[in-house]
Amino acid sequence: MTEKKKKSGRKGARDLHVRVKTAKGRRTSSTRWLQRQLNDPYVIAAQREGFRSRSAYKLQELDDRFHFLKPGARIIDLGAAPGGWTQISVERVGTAGKVVAADVSEMDPVAGAECLQLDVFAPDTIERLRELLGGDADVILSDMAAPSTGHQQTDHLRIMGLCEAALDVAIQLMTPGGAFVAKVLQGGTEQELLALLKRNFRSVRHAKPEASRKDSAEMYVVALDFKGHSTDPALDPEEEES
Repeated sequence: MTEKKKKSGRKGARDLHVRVKTAKGRRTSSTRWLQRQLNDPYVIAAQREGFRSRSAYKLQELDDRFHFLKPGARIIDLGAAPGGWTQISVERVGTAGKVVAADVSEMDPVAGAECLQLDVFAPDTIERLRELLGGDADVILSDMAAPSTGHQQTDHLRIMGLCEAALDVAIQLMTPGGAFVAKVLQGGTEQELLALLKRNFRSVRHAKPEASRKDSAEMYVVALDFKGHSTDPALDPEEEES
């Protein structure tokens, strides 16, 4: 399906509005969540276009801007379930590419991808991913997120811990010139993590796709042009913030 059709589908969805009555036994917060889902244009578009989640549009927007999903590329998608990012990755790298999707939870297979249940903190993670991918990765994606506790500082620490784990995988498994894309929270990455990114990549950016909900604190770090495993920490990286 063309990008023009996808955009028009989301636009048309904004004309619809579904009201949800509070059912007996259902909390008000659950009713609000359900109503938001039923009226979310990206949720509606995902259902129409066969994507497993609205998050597919986030990766689509990020790649349209930064162009890291190239035909023939080898991709690792961490925190892949239910598979929206995996679907976009498979579509954009084509049959010459390779996509390995991993999540701590079981996920249904995605056509064109290797899917596995994997804990990113497990000691055999690198070996398992490299074996399935058949070598190092050109792009490592992470949309991993821990369940929200409602406590901002705790949630921030948890998601940054997942981002650090994904970056550790990237540094060990990425080919020179590769790209790393990961979810962080509003305010961007911690200084220590940001410094590590800048030592290993020549360009580090922050971006919030339009497909991210306006009331969400999530944003993404996009690190491009991996310097390789023999990085000289003394080199000054090119700093590009947005």
